[in-house]
Amino acid sequence: MTPDTGTLPVQAARKDGIDPAGMRVIWLLLVAAFVAILNETTMAIAIPKLNETLGIEPELGQWMTSAFMLTMAVVIPTTGFLLKRFTTRQVFLAAISAFVLGTAICLIAPGFTVLLIGRIVQAAGTGIMMPLLMTTIMNVVPAHSRGRMMGRVGLVISLAPALGPTLSGVILDHLGWRWLFGIILPIAVVALLLGAKWMTNLGETSHAPIDVLSIVLSAIAFGGIVFGLSQLGGGHGGSGSVPEYLAWGALGGGLVFLALFIWRQFVLQKIDDALLDMRVFSSGNFTMSVTIMTILALAMFGTFSLLPLYLQNVAGLGSTEAGLVLLPGSILMGVLGPLMGRIYDARGPRTLLIPGTILIAATMFTYSTVGETTPAWFLAVVQMAMSLGLASSFTPLFSAALGSLDRSLYSHGSAALSTLQQVGGAAGTAVLVAIYSAALHSGQERGLTAAMAGAPGARTAFFVAACIALVPVVLAFFIKKPEEAEFGEEQAPPGH
Repeated sequence: MTPDTGTLPVQAARKDGIDPAGMRVIWLLLVAAFVAILNETTMAIAIPKLNETLGIEPELGQWMTSAFMLTMAVVIPTTGFLLKRFTTRQVFLAAISAFVLGTAICLIAPGFTVLLIGRIVQAAGTGIMMPLLMTTIMNVVPAHSRGRMMGRVGLVISLAPALGPTLSGVILDHLGWRWLFGIILPIAVVALLLGAKWMTNLGETSHAPIDVLSIVLSAIAFGGIVFGLSQLGGGHGGSGSVPEYLAWGALGGGLVFLALFIWRQFVLQKIDDALLDMRVFSSGNFTMSVTIMTILALAMFGTFSLLPLYLQNVAGLGSTEAGLVLLPGSILMGVLGPLMGRIYDARGPRTLLIPGTILIAATMFTYSTVGETTPAWFLAVVQMAMSLGLASSFTPLFSAALGSLDRSLYSHGSAALSTLQQVGGAAGTAVLVAIYSAALHSGQERGLTAAMAGAPGARTAFFVAACIALVPVVLAFFIKKPEEAEFGEEQAPPGH
């Protein structure tokens, strides 16, 4: 560490191991990531209960998840700049403080509006956390060990999805929804206190001014796209619906502002002042990996948001039982993380990615056949198969994508990858739940029960997700292992 700043130099990434100070920072970030993901996964099971308790329609209540992911999609593009402009310690403490504040707001919220505001504040902190973790790993972990480290990351952060739905179900059945945040809050406070004491700065900072126009363009672009998608085809009779022409207008306007945002970044990167440096996409391997990640996020988050609605409204399971259906798959995904990382280091991405994407698509097509009488044990087995596919896909995608970039672009690469993943997830959640809600409302208007009306909508939504998941199966054949990861050398410039 440098004596004048207390900063750990980037050169801590040695070929013979990981610097202990850098490893400590990674584990601190993993604790924070655990808290954030636990918070996010408890909400998926809670939404049907919140819809009932607060008296809101499914497509409006789903914004508890969609607004969370959308906020992260707005925040994450700034992290490439923030990680260069501010110290690791400053960024971490700001992020975890925002998360603590948002959790406290949710805990005392008197109704849906304040609860949604709290979720947005939570998301502002969460959005910074994962790019910070990924950038830190790339800087302090030697190239030949990154797959194993990504696998360990998968092990730790999979504990949260394993515990989240089941914990949420038990709390909702016995304590009430406020305790979802009452349990998260002390854990988040502990993470804040640990960070205040132990967080170390990594790398050097710059003093480039932040471009406010880029932030505005980013917020309008991603907000318009996801809001438009959430309304198209879904709001028949729902309190969250808007006229179709407004939905198309929001989507079209979002795409226009996205084009303006990208143009602005190309202009600013000529003087190294871009909020999100687009040179990361000059690497074909990075671009292909991020494309697959975005499509998988769209299908996966949409499915994971729809599944609790199906389990409770169509299959007739309680909150606890619905959480238990999801539990075995999440545990399996976490346990397999380190193994997948070792396989990636030894064999490269295709050995994992090709069968993994095939398995994801196959399980989604299986979900498209479910009905009112589908047994819970069968759903749990299908979920385990999907978790195996996800474990086989995410570790090689993260490692291959970021390993393809020059060191100076790690933070921007992490930001771009996380941004597109969150936008894909928000869009998938909005679209699939909209399809389900449209069928539900239509069936109930014809006098059908919620189970009878919801089953066709769930099957249609799962089928849409399955068709989307076929694209990564094709693209998986084109992902390569970066030369740096094979030979332990410095990475080639983007595009090589």
